[in-house]
Amino acid sequence: MVVVAKLTAKAGEEAKMEEALRGMVAKVAQEQRTLTYTLHRAQQDPRIFLIYEKYKDAAALKAHSSTPYFKELFDVLKPLLDGAPEIEMYDELARLRE
Repeated sequence: MVVVAKLTAKAGEEAKMEEALRGMVAKVAQEQRTLTYTLHRAQQDPRIFLIYEKYKDAAALKAHSSTPYFKELFDVLKPLLDGAPEIEMYDELARLRE
């Protein structure tokens, strides 16, 4: 199960958003069934962040979404966001070997 989350920071709030999102990556690293959690920033617009997430299964995603630090992140991000996050879910069909 793959999740792609796109978040846009309000102008001037990019550094705060990056700090919060980087902190989340460190916390998610402890999750056993989260396979990938990668933070990106758009080259053409530094206000746009993208998180690529890969979970073992739907239960792993649910466990991730139920953590206290997940809920805390959105409390921190709420005043920094320019609009609602765009979240899409995908099924992986093919990939290169790592």
